[in-house]
Amino acid sequence: MSTYILVTKLSSESLGNLDGIEENGTKWKRTIEEKCPEVRFICHYSILGPYDFLSIFEAPNEQVASKVSLISMSFGAQKAESWIAIPYHDFIMQIRDLTE
Repeated sequence: MSTYILVTKLSSESLGNLDGIEENGTKWKRTIEEKCPEVRFICHYSILGPYDFLSIFEAPNEQVASKVSLISMSFGAQKAESWIAIPYHDFIMQIRDLTE
């Protein structure tokens, strides 16, 4: 399994319905569990900056990771991006392989 980072920015319509944010989040997670049962979430954060949320999850490949972004868009995210996260040690080993 690879590790991915999902960043999402809610639409202004979603933010305008503060009562529905928690309910929508619960439905979002349930949909991901149904459509992508192999995904394992590690953590979720509300963040300051250009995005509203950051989630770290594991998925078997980029196709499944992209489904998580697409599901997020269908639940009111104005923007959703999934990024691959390479463990630091693996990154260093790649650099060593290139310089030898």
